[in-house]
Amino acid sequence: MKNITLLLACCCFVASLNFNSVMAAPSKYVNQTAEPTPSAKASSAALSKQRKNDLLHLVKQDCGSCHGMTLKGGLGPALLPADLVNKPEYFLTITILEGRPGTAMPPWKDILSEQEAQWIAEQLLQGLDHEQN
Repeated sequence: MKNITLLLACCCFVASLNFNSVMAAPSKYVNQTAEPTPSAKASSAALSKQRKNDLLHLVKQDCGSCHGMTLKGGLGPALLPADLVNKPEYFLTITILEGRPGTAMPPWKDILSEQEAQWIAEQLLQGLDHEQN
């Protein structure tokens, strides 16, 4: 049991180091100057209230399993607005869709549309609590 705990702690540490190095430098996988497609921008506002609730649940449960249930960090980095202040919305959208190669962050493009990923990125930048009002 101690070996498993030690292994998990090492994995978390290595993942956090890798994430910081990936986030510090522009990624070769993400065009940071690109903008969302017009259809993604328009459609994110058109998501149904039920779908938005489903996406909030996904963020809190699935994303929370690595980023912490309160999104204050864990295996993955914190996803609170203060932690994302220098991250462009489109960068977060692409990160959600494509994942982060070399890290534990998986791609979600098989589950989420670009519009849904963009909506999630918007919510993370604004803080999830604002959407529940």
